[in-house]
Amino acid sequence: MSNLSNLVAPAQDAIPYKTLANGYKIPGIGMGTFGSDRFTAEQVAEGVYHAAEAGFRFFDCASVYGNESMIGEVFARIMQSGVSRSELFIDSKVWNDQHDDVIASCKKSLADLKLDYLDLYLVHWPFSNYHAPGCTVDSRSPDATPYSHERFMKTWAQMEQLVEMGLVRSIGTSNMTIPKMELLLRDCKIRPVVNEMEIHPHFQQQELYDFLVANQIQPIGFCPIGSPMRPDRDRTEDDTCDIEDPVIVNIAERLGVHPAIVCIKWAVQRGHIPIPFSVHKDQIYGNITCITQDPLTDEEMAAIAGIDRNNRLIKGQVFLWEHAKGWEDLWDLDGVIVK
Repeated sequence: MSNLSNLVAPAQDAIPYKTLANGYKIPGIGMGTFGSDRFTAEQVAEGVYHAAEAGFRFFDCASVYGNESMIGEVFARIMQSGVSRSELFIDSKVWNDQHDDVIASCKKSLADLKLDYLDLYLVHWPFSNYHAPGCTVDSRSPDATPYSHERFMKTWAQMEQLVEMGLVRSIGTSNMTIPKMELLLRDCKIRPVVNEMEIHPHFQQQELYDFLVANQIQPIGFCPIGSPMRPDRDRTEDDTCDIEDPVIVNIAERLGVHPAIVCIKWAVQRGHIPIPFSVHKDQIYGNITCITQDPLTDEEMAAIAGIDRNNRLIKGQVFLWEHAKGWEDLWDLDGVIVK
């Protein structure tokens, strides 16, 4: 274990920032708040407080995580400690069963988080398909349907209304594909400024990544170290482990760090925004300190680019409709939206 008394937060001016397409600035690293069913809301909230102490200013929240009210208490503590609201970048997400009630969902998150506005609000999944908490991975809701662009645009119109109401500053998407994003960009009034997506060395999503960048949409990457603590329901026999990859391990040995640190460094140097999660103080400090020192070499970045295995870990099986062939139907792998 690290000596916790030696933990020092990096200077704020050492943390990289990105400028979104609408001019707002976002930190180049964030703190995830999904406890993966393995940590209590209290543990996650306390982790948020430690993250603020460590220098994190971007916090990625969601109503479905079930911990926003506790995190809201912590945000109040953080701001009482001297960090102003304007220094923080806070997002939340509308869950699948609230696609017809986006404004009410956002207002609930604002109340829980004890905020007057959100810096960013996302559509968590492009499907309205709901699954019961704790359901098995092969369960199917009888109400689940394939993607409907008409329905999604009704949801997006409410997202745009949130901007017009001043409740959120920016809006974005999560778990989108190129075909779905092309339709959204064609039909929207206010463009998404980010897309949150699974990204780690074994799942780099280069084609989608390049498409987003070309359209001035900032990629935010969840599961940045390959999510070894992800829920059991999301595990399959074919999954690989990024932090055991020899390329990652060798770089970690050169730097004298845990392989997870290499994955976070790679993300920031590549240009997307990772949102690592931990409840452990030493890991939290390490996750943000690492991006301010000992950068990876060009050769190491090239080596990591070569270990992409197209290994999607969060497959979304519980969102499938009854007659879907498999989780692949959610992701438009052939470039066509599956009906």
